[in-house]
Amino acid sequence: MKRKTLVTLSIAATLTIGSLQTMGVTASAHSSVNELKSKQEEVQSKKEDVNSKIDEKTSEISDNVSRQEKIKAEIAALDTKIRDTEENIKEKTAEIEKTNAEIEKLKGEIEELKKKIAERNELLKERARSMQEKGGSASYMDVLLGAESFGDFINRITAVNAIVSADKKIIDEQKADQAELEKKQAEVEDKLAKLEDDKANLVILKKDLDSQKGQKNALFKELEAEQAQLKTEKTELVAHANELEELEKRIGGQIQAEQARLAELARQKEIERQKQLEAQRKAEAERQAAQQAAQKSSGGNSNASAAPVQSTPAVSEGRWTRPASGYITTEYGYDMLNGKPRFHYGTDIAAGGSVPIVAAADGYVIRSEYSSSYGNVVYMTHSIGGKTFTTVYAHMSASMVGNGQFVEKGSRIGTMGNTGYSFGQHLHFELHQGPWNAAKSNSVNPRKYINM
Repeated sequence: MKRKTLVTLSIAATLTIGSLQTMGVTASAHSSVNELKSKQEEVQSKKEDVNSKIDEKTSEISDNVSRQEKIKAEIAALDTKIRDTEENIKEKTAEIEKTNAEIEKLKGEIEELKKKIAERNELLKERARSMQEKGGSASYMDVLLGAESFGDFINRITAVNAIVSADKKIIDEQKADQAELEKKQAEVEDKLAKLEDDKANLVILKKDLDSQKGQKNALFKELEAEQAQLKTEKTELVAHANELEELEKRIGGQIQAEQARLAELARQKEIERQKQLEAQRKAEAERQAAQQAAQKSSGGNSNASAAPVQSTPAVSEGRWTRPASGYITTEYGYDMLNGKPRFHYGTDIAAGGSVPIVAAADGYVIRSEYSSSYGNVVYMTHSIGGKTFTTVYAHMSASMVGNGQFVEKGSRIGTMGNTGYSFGQHLHFELHQGPWNAAKSNSVNPRKYINM
């Protein structure tokens, strides 16, 4: 944040109107147009630099907003996790309370089991004492041998079996109750321990989530402060850009005023010269007449050219005409260039000498420029039969028309040349149905409309 503040202060210190004026941007009363334009370009350069910084701040602000939105989403997710964790803690607490209630209930059951076990222990002890006093298993034999009849013997066997079965049942119940008691104690203790562990883990998780949320909130506050700083810096940059814009306009007004002043001086000087020229016209006319007479008498011709001058092509009837004289070297469509197949979007016309290039139809010049591929090139737009067409004239040695100029069909717009990506003097001519587009998706064979 300190670094950005220093950047802002640096910008504010170097881009104020006063500092620019001390650098010599303010024009004197009679600065030349070139000097004014140079100063205007200096201001434009500084304005572009400030606008570039404004774009950077806008990008940083947008990035900051995205980061804030991301932090908001993360905080919302943490809030959801915290709520879920708190709910789980409540559930575990309720389960622990329920388990503690079960433990209390089990304690009562355990006490009952303990009483039963104690009673059975006393009964078994009594059985053991009785058997010991009567001689153990021999007592049962005495009982059987003391039978007075067979029926009495059967009854005595049944009674002995019942006593033995009862003792065995008591022992089995004793073992079962003891095992059940141990099982219930182990289950409840394990359940309670697990619940306590789960709750402890949930408490730790909630503490961690609360810590994360605190960190996110702190980061969000930092981003808000950074956002405010970025907006302040952008506001300052915009203010400087506006100041530079006003200064640029002032210099532009000074340029216009200087041009008007020079034009007026030139007009006054022209008036003075006209008076001098009037006195010289008769003498100049006599000199020219004498010169023409001398040329006729000698039979010579003073005009010569290094290269033949081609005449402009005959203007065809109808809406379209051929753009240049010469022969077709490459047709529209697929062909080979440097051994590789390519699609040729126009028609190439070649000829030697100084070959005029003319407008293929009435239209306006939309672009007249130089490019690395087309060289000197003119783009024209035409409205024919309610439809829009675009023509392109490339590789010219020179252009004779400017942007926005209206040109009639057959009027000269330039000279055939070999500029740009070209392998010899020729005209590369394109015809498009519709507005110009760099993809050339609407290009057509010029022969569709023009007798080439």
